[in-house]
Amino acid sequence: MDRIALGIDIGGSGIKGAPVDLALGTLTEERVRIDTPQPSTPDAVADVVSEIVTAFSYEGPVGCAMPSVVQHGVVTTAANIDDGWIGLDGRELLERRLKAPVTLLNDADAAGMAEVTYGAARNVPGLVCLLTFGTGIGSAVFFDGVLVPNSEFGHLEFKGMDAEDYASARTRKEEDLSWADWGGRVAEFLRHLERVMSPDLFIIGGGVSRKLDSFREFLEVATPIVPARLRNSAGIVGAALAAIAD
Repeated sequence: MDRIALGIDIGGSGIKGAPVDLALGTLTEERVRIDTPQPSTPDAVADVVSEIVTAFSYEGPVGCAMPSVVQHGVVTTAANIDDGWIGLDGRELLERRLKAPVTLLNDADAAGMAEVTYGAARNVPGLVCLLTFGTGIGSAVFFDGVLVPNSEFGHLEFKGMDAEDYASARTRKEEDLSWADWGGRVAEFLRHLERVMSPDLFIIGGGVSRKLDSFREFLEVATPIVPARLRNSAGIVGAALAAIAD
């Protein structure tokens, strides 16, 4: 693999992108970040994506990761972006705007693809579950390195609420939880996932992955746990990978 592709990570607060060396899984230029427009309507977001592509004078396939379930290019949910995306063929909109092939996928799935190819899940057999803890809880599931898309475990009902309302990093801050208390909540959620899917490995992603040592001792689960390696570039790298794989 010796190609370069452009990856774009569309989030609720910022949209960032960069060209990626797919042989190494590294950014070839410093990423460009632009605040997500408010409201984050499809046309407004497409304008920003186009601006980022133009900033790199890039021509070729583009991968876009979104905080949404994406089925065959159609956006079916909208977490932290405008509801106008729901039911829209986002791939068609962006291809028309960019005049280039576009691959659209869930942001946690993109991060997971990066970790499977270059990071903590590389060459790991069996069932791997990546969980990103941030404003919500994103998830990506792989079996023998093959993605099972759109898992959305953060929206499982857990203790009478969405799991992410109980154990996300946002909840830790909002409720001023200690690492011990929050780690206990995360462990409860992980044990629930163990009961229903029996994974071989959990990968902890999101901003808290840098602080795993602060709460690792409270994660009393049977499954091995490791931090994600690609940090903030995972979504961009995974989106670029998807652009080539599609």
